[in-house]
Amino acid sequence: MTATITLSPTLEDRLSSSSPTSSSPTSSSLRLSLAPAGPAPALLDGAWWPRSRDLVAELPALTAAVEPLWGRITRVTVNPIHWPVVPRRVPVAGHVVKVGWFLAEQDPHELLLLSYRMGRWNLLVVPPGTDPVSAAWLMAAASDPLGTSTASRLMEQAARLRTASESDRAVEAVWDSEGGHGAPVPAATAHRPTGM
Repeated sequence: MTATITLSPTLEDRLSSSSPTSSSPTSSSLRLSLAPAGPAPALLDGAWWPRSRDLVAELPALTAAVEPLWGRITRVTVNPIHWPVVPRRVPVAGHVVKVGWFLAEQDPHELLLLSYRMGRWNLLVVPPGTDPVSAAWLMAAASDPLGTSTASRLMEQAARLRTASESDRAVEAVWDSEGGHGAPVPAATAHRPTGM
């Protein structure tokens, strides 16, 4: 079972007003899917689909959602390949989260959350511009408690699925344009014997 967390607009409004330096996401829901606790640890603990690549704007809502479940988030690490700016600190609801980065050691599609004395959690970061169908697939796959794929492997699988789907649509469009199942069927002509 997957838990999808949605923040109400009033909670998000409070989050954005508590920190003058951060801006609120444009929509009223946080796009986050977390794996339920399972018997064996999965490689990923869920997926997060931010609306931008701005950590100062996006992290406050994320930490507000996970802190009741995982305790106070004290540190976040990312791979800087997909983040244009990696701030050293981000103010979030009453405290500061330290932000670090690892280039070779961390999967480029993953965000690591650390909670003092509570543990660590790895989230797949779904790119902000991802189409909703691919994003839904990625969030479900990353939230599978028996998942054995890394964030990068899931991104590769999603790209292959998207390519196959686009290829299927292209073949169907050619079929339809060449008189396939979408073309009108000509009316049958009655055969009249000649000479009558």
